[in-house]
Amino acid sequence: MTRETDNRRPLAVFDIDNTLADTDHRQHFLERRPRDWAGFFGAAPADPPLARGVALAVESAVECEVVYLTGRPERCRADTVEWLTRHGLPEGRLWMRGNQDRRPARTTKLEVLRRLGRGRDVRMLVDDDELVCQAARAAGFRVVLADWAQDAPELKSAQEGEGRT
Repeated sequence: MTRETDNRRPLAVFDIDNTLADTDHRQHFLERRPRDWAGFFGAAPADPPLARGVALAVESAVECEVVYLTGRPERCRADTVEWLTRHGLPEGRLWMRGNQDRRPARTTKLEVLRRLGRGRDVRMLVDDDELVCQAARAAGFRVVLADWAQDAPELKSAQEGEGRT
């Protein structure tokens, strides 16, 4: 497929943590005070894949260009790309949070979604963060709430209050 043809395909945008990757085994790093962010992100390569999210990404790649939009900081790029490849996820651009960006996930992700949507059809955003999903829906994007991971209250608190993931 030529790049020109690919640019006309709709986008399917996927979050990673608790959408494609199960973060349950590393939640304990966020239950400490202060939170152990180095430990939390350092353990990410060991995340098991979430079958429902992976299957949806693979299915979406048939008709869409898959894009990954994560709140993980840029310093985690190499581990994240390796994890996506190891678990058979479709190739796709990876948008990550700047290392010093502490804005809420709903703000940073909506900003990227709007950028992606300029001139391209964003068929769907798949994300586990309800506030991100609400903001995207309010902006006119089709949203699939990834509700297949175990609830992670400390992660949700960090996403909104600390702008860390």
